[in-house]
Amino acid sequence: KVSVPNIKFCFSDWSFIVFQGLTNAKALEVLARDGPNVLTPPPTTPEWVKFCRQLFGGFSLLLWIGAMLCFLAYSIQVGTEDEPANDNLYLGVVLSAVVIITGCFSYYQEAKSSRIMDSFKNMVPQQALVIREGEKMTINAELVVRGDLVEIKGGDRIPADLRIVSAAGCKVDNSSLTGESEPQTRTPEFTHDNPLETRNIAFFSTNCVEGTAHGVVVGTGDRTVMGRIATLASGLETGQTPINMEIEHFIRLITGVAVFLGVSFFILAVVLGYTWLEAVIFLIGIIVANVPEGLLATVTVCLTLTAKRMAKKNCLVKNLEAVETLGSTSTICSDKTGTLTQNRMTVAHMWFDNMIHEADTTEDQSGATFDKTSPTWQALARVAGLCNRAEFKAGQENIAILKRDTAGDASENALLKCIELSCGSVRSMRDRNPKVGEIPFNSTNKYQLSIHEQEDNEKSHLLVMKGAPERILDRCSTIMIEGQVLPLDEDWIDAFQTAYMDLGGLGERVLGFCHLQLSPDQFPHGFVFDCDLVNFPVEGLCFLGLMSMIDPPRAAVPDAVGKCRSAGIKVIMVTGDHPITAKAIAKGVGIISEDNETVEDIAERLNIPLSQVNPRDAKACVVHGGDLKDMSAEYLDDLLRNHTEIVFARTSPQQKLIIFLILRTCVVFNIPEISPFLLFILASIPLPLGTVTILCIDLGTDMVPAISLAYETAESDIMKRQPRCPKTDKLVNDKLISMAYGQIGMIQAIAGFFTYFVILAENGFWPQTLLGIRLDWDDRFNNELEDSYGQQWTYEQRKIVEFTCHTSFFVSIVVVQWADLVICKTRRNSVFQQGMKNRILIFGLFAETALAAFLSYCPGMDIALRMYPLKVSWWFCALPYSLLIFIYDEVRKLIIRRSPGGWVERETYY
Repeated sequence: KVSVPNIKFCFSDWSFIVFQGLTNAKALEVLARDGPNVLTPPPTTPEWVKFCRQLFGGFSLLLWIGAMLCFLAYSIQVGTEDEPANDNLYLGVVLSAVVIITGCFSYYQEAKSSRIMDSFKNMVPQQALVIREGEKMTINAELVVRGDLVEIKGGDRIPADLRIVSAAGCKVDNSSLTGESEPQTRTPEFTHDNPLETRNIAFFSTNCVEGTAHGVVVGTGDRTVMGRIATLASGLETGQTPINMEIEHFIRLITGVAVFLGVSFFILAVVLGYTWLEAVIFLIGIIVANVPEGLLATVTVCLTLTAKRMAKKNCLVKNLEAVETLGSTSTICSDKTGTLTQNRMTVAHMWFDNMIHEADTTEDQSGATFDKTSPTWQALARVAGLCNRAEFKAGQENIAILKRDTAGDASENALLKCIELSCGSVRSMRDRNPKVGEIPFNSTNKYQLSIHEQEDNEKSHLLVMKGAPERILDRCSTIMIEGQVLPLDEDWIDAFQTAYMDLGGLGERVLGFCHLQLSPDQFPHGFVFDCDLVNFPVEGLCFLGLMSMIDPPRAAVPDAVGKCRSAGIKVIMVTGDHPITAKAIAKGVGIISEDNETVEDIAERLNIPLSQVNPRDAKACVVHGGDLKDMSAEYLDDLLRNHTEIVFARTSPQQKLIIFLILRTCVVFNIPEISPFLLFILASIPLPLGTVTILCIDLGTDMVPAISLAYETAESDIMKRQPRCPKTDKLVNDKLISMAYGQIGMIQAIAGFFTYFVILAENGFWPQTLLGIRLDWDDRFNNELEDSYGQQWTYEQRKIVEFTCHTSFFVSIVVVQWADLVICKTRRNSVFQQGMKNRILIFGLFAETALAAFLSYCPGMDIALRMYPLKVSWWFCALPYSLLIFIYDEVRKLIIRRSPGGWVERETYY
């Protein structure tokens, strides 16, 4: 309502406000009533709640449960054993520490990057120039109140929503609200019923880029348009991110497997004659063994690394969990100007005297293809130079014209340079033809108009206009051809349409130009032109011609669009250009393929009316803004579903797939970690792998290699794969379970057991001797246990051998992990195709090996972690199994590549 012409009825003392501003007393009264001019922060979640969410939410909860179960098992052992082992206590403490450390890290990341209101606060100007009681004063922007008379000038930020009451060449940048990059003119005139479209409202936090204006404050703080946007933005309910849902799915799956195995073996242990306390400890041990302790830290670090890499590509990630959503991106909508194109326009063609001419862009004008003495060209050039606000920046006289810096929008800059090259100094032309009135370009009229005193006749005025060609033609009744003014009949309109389509079809932005000699009798020298009430003719003009400008695509755009298309990502262009121009640009950058037709193309090829063409026969579609406005939701949905290439007119994706692959590497060690415990229960053998060594794997040797995959280069065909479907393609699916548990994991477990049995055999305990020996082996009072050769072993001696086996099992997993890490580099391609260029991964291989050697041979580890030195030969026991994993997976990938869609791919491609 505040934009309507009778705004004076909104304020009882309107006339006083417009000239004198509010009184100080009135301003204080309004300030007390409405409050300060600030955005109210949205209800925020207390910091302690955010911290608790990081500590106890999602996967952290599973680790806490694991830690509690460890403490429970240790408590049972303390109550039932004289000298209980401390393994479960250590595991519980470590799990708790992992959750706390990663929780603190995640909380820090969230606190650092998720402050939405800070961005709004930074947009609030600090000072405002107001007029109160007839005097100008600078006050804090927070003290501006409704009814204040505010003065703004170029460079200022608007301190509140203003109803413009006077303006002189004022333009504002509304990009923060509407996304429009072009400056918008602000005048006192009411031009549209929608306050967002009318020219007499300036919005809070937008910038005044040029000119001056006075406005009355009609909205402050939360009552401004920006305030409403901030309220809506902060009030949005944030749904779960895909990675959150994936983690929850993973937790349910792992918990289900763990509980099933735990309960099953609890019952089996009772059946086999174990006490219920022993069976409970077994149950707890199996459940804890299923928990990949290092996954939480690995996921957090990998997402952080990926976010940093994306930041280097100018993609800022506010929420780490949002990174993973790129893996399921299926549609990208892009603006044209400045995004797909360089926003560096150059005049390419002109149409006048019923001919299309190429623009001469040489400095010496040696490439001219038309007669510059043509009266039509001279009139066209004069309009292009006068109806133009662009200017060359000072101090560039010795620089080539095409290389000079200009102040103005891209289209007018191109016209300025073209006319400067062809006709000489545009500034001199403007000095000889001073401007006496102007209507700036706006999105409603789609034209720009100015009125000038003529150099050859000071008593007469010239009206010049440029804008959207169809709008310019509608205001014309005549056309200039070879200097003669002719009636604008159907033949000339057809010629115009042909030229317009030809130039637009080249992907060039086309502008139309016209002028009118104003009668000196009706508009004598000194006549006051009112550009608000328009007291001069704007129809019945003389059409001069067209000028088209090319805005070249960015060099990397066609390749990027091609990669998106090969990855199954639909790229949609949204632009304010004419549909013909939009279609040509879309074809130039690959959004519309050369062999794909629109409905119009099909109608033209078959020479039939548009109404007879089935829209579903067209793979490409160019939708005009007017059509979009009247389009139903059902029709729009049908359009999006049935057209692969879409452009809406008049209105590095490689990262995405790497991210998802990284998160699948931390679950493959569950089988080699669980199977020793299961065999310990079922076969009653000495424990092959202890709790401490499991932690060394999950939180030690596994961490750096898993994180190193975040630095892996994408596979050569990665952008040819379809986007991941978040509903069906889960982080952990049945195929990954099959690979991790049933195939690769099983080979790793066999490698560990082979080394385990080799060491015990070398110490005199043959495999058949070990079956059923667990109770005697763990009996601390039995110091005469005989091996396969009849040698007697004390309890301490046996435990040294057992802990040596733990160390060897751990080292064996590290050795087979070499191969597992290498095969995780790709899902389809051969490792030989991919290469070993990831230096971080190579470092990870050396790092985990060095850590394993350090834990094995460092003095004191036998006391601290119960890890004992190994013979060099024991390191090689698992090597054949590492080679087997590599060969097995290379053969699997070869079959997948040779037989795409075959049984092997359906069953093993994860």
